[in-house]
Amino acid sequence: MSAMRHIAVIDIGKTNAKVALVDLATLSEVALRRMANAPVRQAPYPHHDVEALWAFILDSLAGLNREQRIDAISITTHGATSVLVDAAGELVLPVLDYEFDDPDRLAADYDAVRPPFAETGTPRLPLGLNLGAQLFWQQKGFPAEFAKAAAVLMYPQYWALRLTGIAANEVTSLGCHTDLWNPWKSDFSSLVDTLGWRALMAPVRPARDRLGPALPALAARTGLDPQTPVFCGLHDSNASLLPHLLSDTPPFSVVSTGTWVVSMAVGGKQVTLDPARDTLVNVNALGDPVPSARFMGGREFSLLTQGQPENWTEEDVDAVLARRTLLLPSTQQGSGPFPHQTAIWLDADDMNSGQRFAAISFYLALMTATCLDLIGADGPTTVEGPFARNRLFVGMLAAATARTVVASEAATGTSIGAALLASDQASAHGKGGRIEPPTDSAWPGYVSAWRRAVEARG
Repeated sequence: MSAMRHIAVIDIGKTNAKVALVDLATLSEVALRRMANAPVRQAPYPHHDVEALWAFILDSLAGLNREQRIDAISITTHGATSVLVDAAGELVLPVLDYEFDDPDRLAADYDAVRPPFAETGTPRLPLGLNLGAQLFWQQKGFPAEFAKAAAVLMYPQYWALRLTGIAANEVTSLGCHTDLWNPWKSDFSSLVDTLGWRALMAPVRPARDRLGPALPALAARTGLDPQTPVFCGLHDSNASLLPHLLSDTPPFSVVSTGTWVVSMAVGGKQVTLDPARDTLVNVNALGDPVPSARFMGGREFSLLTQGQPENWTEEDVDAVLARRTLLLPSTQQGSGPFPHQTAIWLDADDMNSGQRFAAISFYLALMTATCLDLIGADGPTTVEGPFARNRLFVGMLAAATARTVVASEAATGTSIGAALLASDQASAHGKGGRIEPPTDSAWPGYVSAWRRAVEARG
C-alpha cells in the first residue's frame, strides 16, 4: 500500500458532498468535485437522496480517474446517520435526516431505555442527533420495514457497501453521540442489547481496513482498475483529527469546521464533561476516547451572513472592538454550550456589513473557545475546514484561548485525514499559518466583555 499516491475521498457533509483527489506525497487536494446536499422533504419523512449522491459519486470517480489514475478510495461522512439494509444491501427505509423532529415525540419512552452519560459519553440531544433515538423511532413507527433489516450500517460504511459489497461498521461513527457505543469497553452499549439490535450491527472493522476491491460493475462504470481498494472509512470530524494524531505531540486540540464546529482535545487537562452543554466523548480512528464539544457554527454562519461575501476593513474591526459590539449565544438552539439561550446583539446600532461580518466571526470564535474550555483543551489549536480561512475567526480564537492557533491550509481537512487511511505514513504533518494571541489589549478586552455579558444572562 505504500506505493499508493492518489486517493479519491468520498466526503459526504451535511451541506455539501465532495469527492476529492488527495496526493499523499504532498498531503494536498489536487482535484475536487462538489454538489449541494439537501434532504428530500417527502414521505415517509425527510431523508437523504442517496441515489442522487450515488450518481454524483460515480460521475466524480470517473472524471477524476480520467485526469489522474485513482489508486484507492476512502470515505468520510457526517455523523448521526445510519442506514438499514436488507440481505441484498437494499434500503428497507429511507436514510433519515437527523434534523427531523419526529423522534422527539417518543422522547420519554426512549429516555427510559437509553444508557447514562457515564456509560456512553453521549449527551441527550434533540431531534435525531442521538442515533439510537432515530433507530428507536423507526422501529416503533415502521415495524414491518424495520423487521426486514438484515444490517444496520453507519453512513460511511453504507457507501463502502455500495462500493465493495462488504458490510461493516466502524468506531468513529459508532462513537459519535449515538448512545450505541461504550468507548471505555470498546463494545456496543447496553442499549443495543436491551433493544435486541446486536444481531443487526454489521461487524466492526478498523477505519483503515481494506474492505475489498471496487465491485466489477463499479469499475466498468467509472473506468477504475478492477483491483482498486476501498477502505472502511470514518466520521468526518475524526478524519480531521487523524493527521494530528499521527504527527502532533500532545497536548493539542483540533477544531473541525463545517456545518458543525467540533472541538477535540488530545492530552489536555482533566475535566468533568457536562452533557448539558453538548460535551461528549468521541472515539478516534485509533479507537481511543477523545473529549469533544460542538455547536452548529457553520449553520449559524450561513444564517447570520445570508450568503454575503466576506468584505471588511481594519477600520471595521477596530470599530467592533472599540464599541464592543457583541453577538451573544445562540442562534441555533438545542445544541452547543448554551443550548437554551436565544441570540441577542449588544451595541450593534448602525453596523455596516464589514462590522457585522467581524462581529459574527468573533462570536463564532468565542463559542469555539468556550467549547475548548469545556473539554480541557491545552496546547496549540489547529483549525480545519472553512473557518481556517477566516482571519478574524482564528485571530479571536487565539485571543480567547491565549494559545497558538494553526490555520490549516487544506481546503477540506477531512479529505486529507480520510486519505491517510490508505497510507502507512507514520507522520502526516500538514501546513498551516501560526497565529499568536494578539498583543493589542482591545482583543482580550473584547473577550472579557463577551464572557461577562454571557455570564450575566445566566
